[in-house]
Amino acid sequence: MIDPSAAQRPTRVGVYVDAFNVYYGARAHCGQRTEGWRWLDIGGLATSLINPRLWPNPIIDRIVYCTALRDRPGDPSSLEDQKCYIEALKQHCGDVRVALGKYRPRICTGLLVGRSGDRRRQVITLGSDQVPDWLPVREVTGPEGRPVLLASIQTFEEKGSDVNVASHLLIDVLAGQIDAAMVFSNDSDLSLSLVEARLRVPVATINPHAMPTAGDLRGGAADGVGGHWWRRLRADDFRAHQMPVRVGSHVKPAGW
Repeated sequence: MIDPSAAQRPTRVGVYVDAFNVYYGARAHCGQRTEGWRWLDIGGLATSLINPRLWPNPIIDRIVYCTALRDRPGDPSSLEDQKCYIEALKQHCGDVRVALGKYRPRICTGLLVGRSGDRRRQVITLGSDQVPDWLPVREVTGPEGRPVLLASIQTFEEKGSDVNVASHLLIDVLAGQIDAAMVFSNDSDLSLSLVEARLRVPVATINPHAMPTAGDLRGGAADGVGGHWWRRLRADDFRAHQMPVRVGSHVKPAGW
């Protein structure tokens, strides 16, 4: 016998956010030097995307925000702005659980190219004797057989957010803590965790980027328990879901 109260039961939705993936997707959509997209109301955005005919009586049960603190020497404002946002999000959206990865320096080596970043514009050396001693590059033979310059730079990379998204998603699914899941990421490394989750609960895969959803994250709406769906965000989705300028004692940073 069908339980008549089942249709009235809330669908507990867990929201799992790969924060850096969302940030870079939003930045590509909206423009790095523009305002009005960083102070993102993730709970409001997630709620706006749910079709209640697919997931009846949806409630956002929890938001798991997976990120890494952007602690870079000489750039204290970025870290303070990030902490301000996280605290505002926790206060505005209720049950926000922050899972921290690592943000660490990394040395990368590659061929020196022009400002456009076009690999066809590799910088051709005039000869090793023309390279200043103070310039940390060396002459090598490029893939086209021409002498080019090899340089090393220091950059920063975030590690651990994809693992945290996958781990929290599967823990909550297997523990029966949620009835449906929304995953905000276009990282193909999440493929296996999404496949396993879809066997047990309906899953929405939200691509924050303008580029197509990664092939490994796709599937069928009827896979496993069914009720799955996919959505690719647009610039308007970010701009339309911003928190109030002031959330408690937390104020949106200038330029956000």
